[in-house]
Amino acid sequence: MGSEFYISSDALESLSKDFDTEADKLGEELAKFKPKTDSEAIHDGFGFLTESDEVTSAYIDLANHTTQAVEGLQRHLNDIADGIKDNSSNTKKADEELEDLFNGEGK
Repeated sequence: MGSEFYISSDALESLSKDFDTEADKLGEELAKFKPKTDSEAIHDGFGFLTESDEVTSAYIDLANHTTQAVEGLQRHLNDIADGIKDNSSNTKKADEELEDLFNGEGK
């Protein structure tokens, strides 16, 4: 016995929107994060004492790496959403062609 399943293009479109929404939320949070963690903000937080240079550099590096990681995640979520959209479109097209075949409209 083979297993049967149905792919709903509407469900795929909804899932795609969910991925886009999460990517947008990440972008909004990142926009709030960046001004608080740019090098000027970090320098202001630690001051300009000689001893704080090493700590300041470490925090700047950490903030930059965090920003890059979140931007990468945001791009990845958008890519997943795009892939799901493509799958939804292909599924919808295949369903329409199959329907046309059963209705005698196929080529």
